[in-house]
Amino acid sequence: MESPKIAVQVDDLTVAYNYKPVLWDIDLQIPEGVLMAIVGPNGAGKSTLIKSILGIIDPIAGSVAIYDKPYEKQRKLVAYVPQKGSVDWDFPTTALDVVMMGTYGKLGWIKRPGKKEKKAALEALEKVGMLSFKGRQISQLSGGQQQRVFLARALVQDAAIYFMDEPFQGVDATTEIAIINILKELRKANKTVIVVHHDLQTVPEYFDWVTFLNVKKIATGPVKDIFNDDNLTKTYGINYKVAVNQ
Repeated sequence: MESPKIAVQVDDLTVAYNYKPVLWDIDLQIPEGVLMAIVGPNGAGKSTLIKSILGIIDPIAGSVAIYDKPYEKQRKLVAYVPQKGSVDWDFPTTALDVVMMGTYGKLGWIKRPGKKEKKAALEALEKVGMLSFKGRQISQLSGGQQQRVFLARALVQDAAIYFMDEPFQGVDATTEIAIINILKELRKANKTVIVVHHDLQTVPEYFDWVTFLNVKKIATGPVKDIFNDDNLTKTYGINYKVAVNQ
């Protein structure tokens, strides 16, 4: 059987703030078509890893490839849902406008979105259960609703690889189920989905691949093989029962 393509390759990646390493010598191969959680304690470098892959943060060493090419050349293959806290929710724009922004990458900045892009945006809003809120100001939506709109914006990009930074943070149970079902649909369509995740209890249920991170990479691979007491203890410094109840 043919090996899956490598969607994301990280080699010797090191990131430091004020000379203090936040990520140290990370090597990572993420196969195409997996739904992968990045887990680790606070300050482990989870968000920094995603931002380094996307070129938002410059590493002091190492390289990243998206399907064997630098990210700059593969930008159109990638969608990103940032952490909720990093978004200016007071920006005066509607839910539909936010989703339409997801079409700019393929159109370029000169062409304006047309009927085709609007149709795709409305379909994405419907998929995340937010069509009836299309004209609502983003600042007037609840946290869970805002997160769904940002997910719709990523969906409309029709990317090959999706990076999501804590998409379940601050959302209700209904929204969490809606989001994970969409992520599983993306995986079924052979998209690669990489999620910074903090709830260890849901890892086996939600994900098929996991990376344990605590400044260094502790382990990466299929959940069934590496989501175990040993790797949890190495990552969190405490036993599994304590870790999952954090």
